[in-house]
Amino acid sequence: MIETERLVLRGWRDADRAPFHAMCSDPRVMAFIGPLQTRAETDAAIDRQFGWQSDLGHCFWAIERRDDAHFLGFCGLKPGAAGTPIEGEIEIGWRLGFEHWGRGYAREAAAASLAWGWAHLAADSIAAITVEENARSWGLMERLGMHRVEGGDFDHPAAIPELRRHRSYRIARS
Repeated sequence: MIETERLVLRGWRDADRAPFHAMCSDPRVMAFIGPLQTRAETDAAIDRQFGWQSDLGHCFWAIERRDDAHFLGFCGLKPGAAGTPIEGEIEIGWRLGFEHWGRGYAREAAAASLAWGWAHLAADSIAAITVEENARSWGLMERLGMHRVEGGDFDHPAAIPELRRHRSYRIARS
């Protein structure tokens, strides 16, 4: 568990399944990620996080607010996606419910995840990817000190055609 001033990043619980599905059924949240997800797809995503947490000791952790334990979304570290330039690397990622955007939660959670990664993993760098159009996401990457990888843009093999083109970002261990 990682605690920040306002947040707790923690392992997933079965109680997270319904609010996570609701978040992934919101067109605003999924606009740059892909089609709205079914309950089976969101359950499978959570199950992958359980697996990475068990096998690696980290995943895209569930985020809750400290003051009321309300589920906000996820943020954390996982293996980079197969078929992408960050395959085999540590990837940082986040997704929050729309009602939680613009409050600094993603930045707070991402900074805590990076700090945890540097303290607990032997990685020389941590990477991130996003679609070109998602200025909120790559803007956060830049605010975290990540740099766009020159020549690192690519077509994500698992993305729908409209969201295939991605940017790669990376931050090196200081």
